[in-house]
Amino acid sequence: MKKPFVTKEKVEEIVKKYPTPFHLYDERGIRENVKALKEAFAWNKGYKEYFAVKATPNPFLIRILREYGCGCDCSSMTELMLSDAIGIRGEDIMFSSNNTPAEEFIYADKVGAIINLDDITHIEFLEKTIGHIPETISCRYNPGGVFKISNSIMDNPGDAKYGFTTEQLFEGYRMLMAKGAKKFGLHAFLASNTVTNEYYPTLAKDMFELAVRLKKETGADIRFINLSGGIGVPYEPDQKPNDIYAIGEGVRKVFEEVLVPAGMGDVAIYTELGRFMMAPYGCLVTKAIHEKHTHKEYVGVDACAVHLMRPAMYGAYHHITVLGKENAPCDHKYDITGSLCENNDKFAIDRMLPAIEKGDYLVLHDTGAHGFSMGYNYNGKLKSAEILLKENGEFELIRRAETPKDYFATFDCFDILKNMEY
Repeated sequence: MKKPFVTKEKVEEIVKKYPTPFHLYDERGIRENVKALKEAFAWNKGYKEYFAVKATPNPFLIRILREYGCGCDCSSMTELMLSDAIGIRGEDIMFSSNNTPAEEFIYADKVGAIINLDDITHIEFLEKTIGHIPETISCRYNPGGVFKISNSIMDNPGDAKYGFTTEQLFEGYRMLMAKGAKKFGLHAFLASNTVTNEYYPTLAKDMFELAVRLKKETGADIRFINLSGGIGVPYEPDQKPNDIYAIGEGVRKVFEEVLVPAGMGDVAIYTELGRFMMAPYGCLVTKAIHEKHTHKEYVGVDACAVHLMRPAMYGAYHHITVLGKENAPCDHKYDITGSLCENNDKFAIDRMLPAIEKGDYLVLHDTGAHGFSMGYNYNGKLKSAEILLKENGEFELIRRAETPKDYFATFDCFDILKNMEY
């Protein structure tokens, strides 16, 4: 069974100041995890983790990672602005976007980010937009087809909208060199949320072999290879977690086998992890407020898909702990529901849990990445607070909950706020 990093007693203390629902983050777990990641890739002199801001765009949490030398992987203007505001600039930012508006390329160039191009047509678009091609630039690769490990299909890159084809990549490198690029990166993301130690080494071997070919056939000076994200977390309690040390060692072995003999032993390895960095160290805390006995047994909580979209959007599993009943038998079958006017607003369907009473606190595990960040305002629902559980046991508000004033703030053309009391 999954064990929450927060106790019922601590939640009861927090809710005296900040009511549910809220996303809670574990500072100790975040720090221990990033230290392990750095140790696992310490064999590579140029190694750098570019945290995927999209996963958890909170400056308080990103600053923790920054203490360990992490940069930011940004995919939009506001993510670039957030990173810049934190003091992360220049080549500590990797700008990996797609279908990119001109103003975002302009801003990325302004802050000195490494631009990771998603398509061959973006070469001329970038040059026209910012007036030059940066000396350091990267390209995103998509080999097409399916991506396999042994005989298991991990994902289907051929259906993904991202990246250069193999032929475009070679042509693109030559075009970029002709336009003034001098230092190159290679990037690929071929599978999502893999719970296997084989994904990164398998991907790395393909990328390393491609890099050797690119250097030989185009003469490009390849300075870094970005393995992107894809290392997953065990959302379900019977899944075995990834071993980051085994993953790092697997990548080291293929690095020694492929790049070193080709005279490319100085190539830096980059990663862009989001889910692996944060998901297990965040949870959604919500309170049971209703029960319903009709064709099924329902427990209604004060959170909804606005606060955690993944179950409604993907049918994703998030383990649930009823605080104070961790050792009670799971002998009741429930649908755990939110209050949206959509029938898919369910955090769990036919889930076996302990008997739940109104007022019980439920912890939804592994929401630290793609949890709060995917929130929205359907039905006029407001986004929750984010709270950091500090190493010393204290807690800190790191994003306040939205208010109706926030929701109506963009109605500049309608004086709806005039008599509002909130």
